[in-house]
Amino acid sequence: MNNPSLIQQVDGLIRSAATAYAGTPAEASLQTLAVRVRQPLRVAIAGKVKAGKSTLLNALIGEELAATDAGECTRIVTWFQHGEGCRVVLQPRQGEAREVRYARPDGRAIVIDLGGARAADVERLVVEWPSTALRNFMLIDTPGIGSVSADISERAQDFLTPANGRVTPADAVLYLMRYAHREDIRLLEAFHDDDIVQPTPVNAVGVLSRADEIGAGKMDSMASAARVADSYRKNEQVRRLCQTVLPVTGLLAYTGRTLREEEFHALELLARAPTEELAPTLVSVDRFVKLDCPAEVDAEGRSRLLDRLGLYGLRLGIELIRSGKCGSSVQLAAMLIENSGLRQLVAALGTQFAARAEVLKSRSVLQALGTVLRQMPLEGNKQLVAETERVWAGAHEIAELRLLNSLRQDPAGLTEEEVAAAERLLGSSGIAPARRLGLAPEADQGAIRNAAQEALARWQSRAENPASLRQSVAAAHVLIRTCEGMLGDLVEPTG
Repeated sequence: MNNPSLIQQVDGLIRSAATAYAGTPAEASLQTLAVRVRQPLRVAIAGKVKAGKSTLLNALIGEELAATDAGECTRIVTWFQHGEGCRVVLQPRQGEAREVRYARPDGRAIVIDLGGARAADVERLVVEWPSTALRNFMLIDTPGIGSVSADISERAQDFLTPANGRVTPADAVLYLMRYAHREDIRLLEAFHDDDIVQPTPVNAVGVLSRADEIGAGKMDSMASAARVADSYRKNEQVRRLCQTVLPVTGLLAYTGRTLREEEFHALELLARAPTEELAPTLVSVDRFVKLDCPAEVDAEGRSRLLDRLGLYGLRLGIELIRSGKCGSSVQLAAMLIENSGLRQLVAALGTQFAARAEVLKSRSVLQALGTVLRQMPLEGNKQLVAETERVWAGAHEIAELRLLNSLRQDPAGLTEEEVAAAERLLGSSGIAPARRLGLAPEADQGAIRNAAQEALARWQSRAENPASLRQSVAAAHVLIRTCEGMLGDLVEPTG
């Protein structure tokens, strides 16, 4: 019989704890954790005010659900999860959750009726929606940090970095930054201030949002943003807090996923206009709306295009149509998405979050369980405490997270080349064996076996080297176990 997986062990611990704490104030919290183990990974989208959080969330879902204006609901933490039908549930800070009414005027963002409740009295809103994108992740839209309203900013901070020993409800975070401000760094540090003690960059991805604005909407804006993101990835302070930093323009991604035929037609009209006559209107937003336009698109229509595409998207769309690369709305939508950075972000969500979903969820639930056991000790629960500690200490997946983080702060006596190889082996680029070993995704089992054996020999030699520092030896032992695990999972060759 196979040994239970980490998530199965954690599930068993929660069940045992729920039984032990039946009838106590902790019972409800433990029941919530039992549900959390089985839910999709919880990914919070966080960042400063106007960082583009709601727009990016809509782009990921492919539908305008999150409000992007400054309305009452943007002040509330809002959860978006998959449901068989559509409904909105309000959870007040005091009292029972209740379903509330909502509307979608003109098919745009949902407008939620709080039923007289004040935003300050609402713990969260839960929007259930039948979306394929929400099957693997629960997306959590948080209020803007750094708001002029201290209450709004504190609400986001409290959700991501709760006080009094509580654990954040999020398993992972997409942190949106327009630039790497000190406030961004402080929040990320606080988000990782947990029971593992050290920050764990595996559960955070930085997003250089509104990336098209870095180049002032020029045609090379995304290339400029990519260079800035690359510099952030190499920044020691950012690198130890985020697995990676990716440039994304959420507005372009969302519009690409929801492009309308009339918008394509308007862009076609603009693309047909003489270049020398249209160019002066594309210098700035004001000029495009206010100057006489050589195409048959009125000022109101041009303003709507700007709202949907931004100056960069507008210039890009016109150029793609004019060059003949896009002859239909379907082709243009695909190219807008391709140029938005959304595909790279979705890929990172898959390799960094979805592939590690079980260990990230286990980590969150173990932290929360540990908090309950510390703050509400019971007579005779020493065995439960010991078993929880055993799972923490014995879970190789968590040991990998610890080592990956520590290497980002201290190379532990390893060379630069060894650190790069170790991070890759620990899953910094994805946890599939081929990715861990630096092979092509289509590598066959023979190639994987050979590479794993070479890596195993290399790290065994490092562990046995008498000149190796104690930290180097400890790191090597974790990596040896990773190699052995990969080899153990491979099918033995026949013949």
